Amino acid sequence: MSAQDTKSLWADAFSRLVRDRWALISLVIVLVYAGIAVLATIGWGLPDWKTSQASEYLAPNGQFWLGTDLFGRDVFAKVIHGTKIAMSVGLVTSLIAIPIGVFIGAIAGYFGGWIDDIISWFITTFSSIPNIMLLISITLIMGKGLVSVYLALGITGWVGLARLIRGEVMKHKEREYVHAASAIGGGHFRKLFIHILPNVTHLVIINTSLQFQTAIKSEVILSYLGLGVQGEPSWGTMIDDARQELARGVWWQLAGATFAMFLVVLAFNILGDALRDSLDPKLKGK
Repeated sequence: MSAQDTKSLWADAFSRLVRDRWALISLVIVLVYAGIAVLATIGWGLPDWKTSQASEYLAPNGQFWLGTDLFGRDVFAKVIHGTKIAMSVGLVTSLIAIPIGVFIGAIAGYFGGWIDDIISWFITTFSSIPNIMLLISITLIMGKGLVSVYLALGITGWVGLARLIRGEVMKHKEREYVHAASAIGGGHFRKLFIHILPNVTHLVIINTSLQFQTAIKSEVILSYLGLGVQGEPSWGTMIDDARQELARGVWWQLAGATFAMFLVVLAFNILGDALRDSLDPKLKGK
């Protein structure tokens, strides 16, 4: 038996991931965004976006890399602060949506029967509502602001993962290791949470990377519509502000916010695809 054959799934996945140049570049980009978000949160070493520092609508130059806005504020500083908003939305939304999706999907797939019927009906009904309309409705009910964005995206982002986990748990519960756990007296909790769920962890990791970029795009849409972040610059509010500026030839605020969002969403997409390929047990050793 070769060393490749005895390598664990996680070790094999890591070795394949580090050989993927684009995946590593995407990971570095995501880590840079995360680092910027942390620095912006603690307010250390980054430019101030609140203070007027120059004339209005100053074009990009050596001092202000992305120019200034209507009030003479540094647009680059606003993009940096928008990074904090975007990454925090992705993180908090994932922390809300993923546990909900895993729990609901695992319960439905493991117990089956009428429990599965009820949960499947709920998932189908919930997913039949257009996502953007559901998000807008929830934010209007809870009020504008970042907390509302967290909750709205969190309680609507679990459906896809729940379906995926349900199907995987239905397959795993019939496998030999679960029957062996039953033979030695293992209860439902032990079989589901100790034996089955660790074997579907790779799906949760992949879904987390996808959930991040979906949450970032959704926050931008909500902020663009005036239902998201209030009193702070986010990429969505910057794009909304830029609508009036384009008529005056002021393009740098739109360009900065759009490129920042494009780069991180692309990085998460590439990283998600690489994680999917690396963590697929069928591709182990290839």
